[in-house]
Amino acid sequence: MDNQVIWIVLKKLRIPFLVLLFTFSVSIIGLMLIPTVDNSGHIYHLNFFDAFYFVSYMATTIGFGEGPYAFTYPQKLWVTFSIYITVIGWFYAIGTIVALIQDESLKKAINIRKFITQIKYLKEDFFIILGYNRITKEIINNSNFRFVVIDKIEEKVDELYLEEFNPYVPAIAGDGMNENILKYAGIKLKYCKGVISLFEDDAKNMQIATICKLLNPNIELIVKATSKNQEDYYKSLGIKYIVNPFKIISDRIYLNLTKSYIWLLELWAFGHKLSLEKKDFLPKGNYLICGYGGMGHALEEGLKRADISFNILKIDSKNYEQEKGTVIFGDEEDQKLLENFDIKNVEVIIAATNNDLLNLTIINKAKKLNPSIITIARENSLDGITIFQASDIYRLYVLEKITAEYAIINISRPLVNTFIKEIRKKENEWAEIIVNMLKNIAGENPIYYEITINEKSAYALILKLKKGKKITLGDIRKSRANRNELLKIVYLLLKRGEEIILMPTPDIEIQENDRLLIASNDENLEDFEYIINNIYELEYVLGEG
Repeated sequence: MDNQVIWIVLKKLRIPFLVLLFTFSVSIIGLMLIPTVDNSGHIYHLNFFDAFYFVSYMATTIGFGEGPYAFTYPQKLWVTFSIYITVIGWFYAIGTIVALIQDESLKKAINIRKFITQIKYLKEDFFIILGYNRITKEIINNSNFRFVVIDKIEEKVDELYLEEFNPYVPAIAGDGMNENILKYAGIKLKYCKGVISLFEDDAKNMQIATICKLLNPNIELIVKATSKNQEDYYKSLGIKYIVNPFKIISDRIYLNLTKSYIWLLELWAFGHKLSLEKKDFLPKGNYLICGYGGMGHALEEGLKRADISFNILKIDSKNYEQEKGTVIFGDEEDQKLLENFDIKNVEVIIAATNNDLLNLTIINKAKKLNPSIITIARENSLDGITIFQASDIYRLYVLEKITAEYAIINISRPLVNTFIKEIRKKENEWAEIIVNMLKNIAGENPIYYEITINEKSAYALILKLKKGKKITLGDIRKSRANRNELLKIVYLLLKRGEEIILMPTPDIEIQENDRLLIASNDENLEDFEYIINNIYELEYVLGEG
């Protein structure tokens, strides 16, 4: 890349340099050949240095005067000629230099060189994000990794720099499907943990996934999918982190209808309070799905699994707009369409098209025809969230928000992601017991905490384990204020290599590099961290001090 910058500069300045060299050479040679006289009247010829020195300040219009002796008329005539040709040469060269400074290819080469240098000195684990938008901005703000951003649009890169992220986020304007750009971004470096591709274009995500796996087969990928075929393709590439917002919404509705406490535990992982109210439960009556794209198909599958009666209004936003010249739903024809689906006896309507305004107007029309209907809407973007909220919709699924949340969990809270996958395999009765246990031990709104048992996170505990001391999960759950009492913490999950233990029991012995997911409150988590890092506190709870 250094060679490319030099090559561009040399290519652009080659002719101006030759022009300057020619004009200077002609002027200098002429002055050296034309004789003058010294102060004693003897014939004198300027040497090369004197001629070069004079032409240098003459051509740059500085003008120190004649020297070393006063010029004769022949010399003055030659200098007059030289002034014009050298000044013209300088103007041409300066104009070319100014144009070079503004040259897009040079700016691009310099930016790439700067970007490569920034990546070279990035000595922390990082993810490459393809595309800068609201979703990826949310990921950068709420994750504990470093990031490198590639976006095809230069204005987006400028927008990122205006955010002044801390720590600094290197970014480059380029095509994320370009192998060289991905290499510049460090896809082959040991600190690169993965690539995030969450574009709306499914084909683009699939192409990016393929290219990234070819460049680095060991790289982790977090990709967006909107169909089962896509998910199957990604799985064939060995990709573990697949974000399908349509499937997520369908699964949540299914869990709400069939396994409400598992649904609650999953929502709690995303910040929901750990309690259910009557209004949180969806009814098991008639449903109407409006829209039969990716989300409509996913909802169809989810409602079938839940054994719920439903109909589908196969409305496509593009076709609707072409036919009616608007995406505002609600004329007489639309009303008749809803009445044909017996809208007055529908208990839940789900507006699931890919147009926010169409979804909103479908919901509003349905509520006018059936004021008691429960409304669920898909919102594709966060742009119009206040309008949706003002419409008093029972449940709103914002695709951008869901996509960002799941990407963040995959990156920053992998044990939570594993916990969600594991609890979905359980029965509702099991989840109800866990919810009640969490509330009884850790309070109404416990928080979760991930820790790896190593010297960095559990210094004192590792010292004891290396000395051969056998320590169980129950041993380190004792209070440092009174070891006969227990800390108010719950072990949710233990991961040991590829082995996953859900709700591990207190008698399990701890091993180095075990990863734990714990639920508790701030005070008890602080005590827990203090115990595993302070040798005196650890010895006290172990009964050694």
